[in-house]
Amino acid sequence: MVIPVHDVNPVRRTPWVTYALIAANVLVFLSMPGLADSVTGGGSLARLCRLQEFLDHYAAVPQELIHHRMPRLVPTGDVGLSPQGNAGCVVAPPGYDKSPELSVFTAMFLHGGWLHLLGNMLFLLIFGNNIEDRMGRVRFLLFYVVCGYLASYGFAVLNAGSSDPLIGASGAIAGVLGAYLVLYPKARIWVLVPFLIFLPLRLPAWLVLGFWFVLQAVYSSGEGVSDAGTVAYAAHIVGFVAGMAIAWPLKPGTPPPPEPRGLLFGRRARPRW
Repeated sequence: MVIPVHDVNPVRRTPWVTYALIAANVLVFLSMPGLADSVTGGGSLARLCRLQEFLDHYAAVPQELIHHRMPRLVPTGDVGLSPQGNAGCVVAPPGYDKSPELSVFTAMFLHGGWLHLLGNMLFLLIFGNNIEDRMGRVRFLLFYVVCGYLASYGFAVLNAGSSDPLIGASGAIAGVLGAYLVLYPKARIWVLVPFLIFLPLRLPAWLVLGFWFVLQAVYSSGEGVSDAGTVAYAAHIVGFVAGMAIAWPLKPGTPPPPEPRGLLFGRRARPRW
């Protein structure tokens, strides 16, 4: 796995939409109940029940997206005792109306922990600014939302029986990565490669993003990862392909990134005479 840290691809204007999306994701995450659990890995049962109620209310659920109906019982956020005397989260008929279509949008701003949030925001910061610069602010925002919706519904179609909440900006950001691969395949990306230590390398975007996509496909099949059931890798794949398809018409008019100079693969390149 490689960790991107910077791309050699300057923009012509400030990417305010990208910055606003990052700020919105961070602010929503900080307001989520159960935040302490994502930091310490623990927390009280009451806090966990409140988090579960919050996610069932605002996250996208594949069953609800496909069948367009809510379950008969949902968590209330309260703690109760079972007939056997075991403590657990209370469930009851829902006391609110939920729009499955709108839940896809709200779910894009929810994250399951700090690593989930920071990883997504790092990718959005590095690659989103150039896509916003190329598309323009309004079109980029629409593109981001459309990719998020396609990723969520694509995952729901492939997992129609799942009742697990689907959260995160990963599907929309995967669309950004797909668009970047189409528009700037030769742009250079500074990455950290873990090999005893983190080695800094400057690699072409087609290699970095192509490798990322292959990993998502492998993980989606359940190979090479233990949490394949908790991460929506299929949503990443759908979002990535959607981003490529939407960005393809813009490719002919996209200027190439500048030819990088100076450091190359962690050492200074020799000048050509």
